[in-house]
Formats: sequence, C-alpha cells, structure tokens
Amino acid sequence: MGRLPLFPEQASTFAPDVDHLLFFLVAVAAFFTLAIFAAIFYFAIRYRRRSAGELPREQHGGLALEILWTVIPFGLTMVMFTWGADIYFRESRPPDNALQVYVVAKQWMWKLQHMEGKREINELHIPLGRAVKLTMTSEDVIHSFFVPAFRTKQDVVPGKYSTTWFKPTKAGKYHLFCAEYCGTRHSGMTGWIYVMEPRDYANWMRGGEPSESLADDGARLFKELACANCHKADNTGRCPSLVGVYGSTVKLTTGGTVTADEAYIRESILQPNAKIVAGYAPAMPTFQGLVTEEGVLQLVEYIKSLGGKPAAAEGAH
Repeated sequence: MGRLPLFPEQASTFAPDVDHLLFFLVAVAAFFTLAIFAAIFYFAIRYRRRSAGELPREQHGGLALEILWTVIPFGLTMVMFTWGADIYFRESRPPDNALQVYVVAKQWMWKLQHMEGKREINELHIPLGRAVKLTMTSEDVIHSFFVPAFRTKQDVVPGKYSTTWFKPTKAGKYHLFCAEYCGTRHSGMTGWIYVMEPRDYANWMRGGEPSESLADDGARLFKELACANCHKADNTGRCPSLVGVYGSTVKLTTGGTVTADEAYIRESILQPNAKIVAGYAPAMPTFQGLVTEEGVLQLVEYIKSLGGKPAAAEGAH
C-alpha cells in the first residue's frame, strides 16, 4: 500500500492492521452506498405511478425483512468495533522491554531525550525491530505526535503524560508531524524519524559528546533543589522516603490509595498538595515554574531508579 500515491509507506507492525481496517470500512461504506442508490433508482422506476388515479397497494411489513436489516448492520458494526478495539488495546499497551524515549512538545518544536542522555530536536533515531515507547507532555498547548508511516498519532497535552509506542519494520527516514493546530507556525512543526539498523544505532548512540543518563541528570537536580533534606532515604525526614516508591501503592490522608506512576510523581512535584501521603503534613512547596518539563522528567527517572523499599510509609510528597 505504501506504493499507492495516497498512502504512506507501511513501516511499523501496526501499519498493515490499520490499513486493513480502513479498507474494510471503506468497502462496507462503498457497497451500501451503491446498493442504496441502486435500490432508490430501481424502486423509483419499478413502482412509479403510471396514472393519476393509481393508488399503491397497502403493505403491512414483514418480520423476516425487519430482522434481516437489523441483524446485518448490527453484525457489521460489531465486526468494526471488535476489530478497532483490538488494534486500540494493542497500541495502548507497550511491551515491558520497549526502548523508552521522553518527548516534550513546544511551540514549535519536538524535544526528545533518550534514557542514556542523548538529546534531539525535531529528530528521533531508533533501532530497527525494537519496540519504542514515547512518554510525552507539552510545555504550552495541545500538540499531536503523528508519524504517517507508522500509522500512529497521539495527542500531547500540557499538564499530563500521554504515551504511545510502535515497532518499526523498515529502515529509513520518515516524516514526523504535529497533527493538532497549535499556533501560527503549526505547519512548520515537523521532524524526522530515523530507523537504523541495530549496529548503526549503537554507533550513533556512542557518537557525539558524552552525556549523562536521564537518571543521573535527575540526581543532580534532586541535590540542587535540596529535595534530600526532606525526602531522606531512611524515612526520618519531614516527607516520606522515595526509595522504592515508583510502582508502589501509596496510602493517602483521604483514606484512598494511588499507584505511584510517572503521572503521580509529576503531580507531586508541581502540585504537592493534590494528594497528601497518609501520616505526613502538607509541607512540600510547589516547584511549578521553577522546574522545566525536562527537569521534571529527569526527576521522575531518578526516582524510578531508586531501588528497594522504604522502611515505613511510602509516597512521593
């Protein structure tokens, strides 16, 4: 299908599935459009009034016909729904071993950072045959990360994290677009995805200036912000220990619980009073406006890198 003028190249594992569903929907729509128009013309001619005094014969309907034109559309819509839901759920669940990349959208550019510390602007280098998970947020307005060759598009919303993933199947250079109108230079918010052979990707990662990992940058920022003064590893500080908090279940003062994922940690940094950990006072100041989105991502990765379990209560405030 990539050779057709209106279709981009199929370059991911999801691309054929999305195209097949699209063709099925188009085929069903085209079939019923032609069938309905043909029936309209046929009935208009076949049952036209041939004289001024002619009256149509009363029809009292037929149960079999009513069942037929109810069951067939219902069956077709269920096929569409099941097929689409299967693709949706597979696209929304990245593999555990996926290569992780963070994306920050900003008018009018894409800022991308690899876990190893490599940074890119409007470009993303990834290895062939490896699942890639993108964790994305925006610094200003809503954007949308769209790679036609991968058949993937995901809105990037300020104030929260959204994720998408894909597994490239062909080496090459593919267009990256913003598919959500984001301002006067929206059309210029483009970029490129470079899918490389694993050996070439490894060489690319080793090239350029040496850089620290995202977690190392986060550790340095954690120290600069004096976070360790309250979040002591041995749980003796004013705030709970962060050791082992990522992925754990956090008890709140409201009596409820929350899973400490990336979104929760981000909220705890920027809006610390939104969810208070049970047993602790709302003592943490907000870092809204003091830490960039890149800085928040670095802190999140540093907290994720802390192993083990805290001695007592666990949380991220």
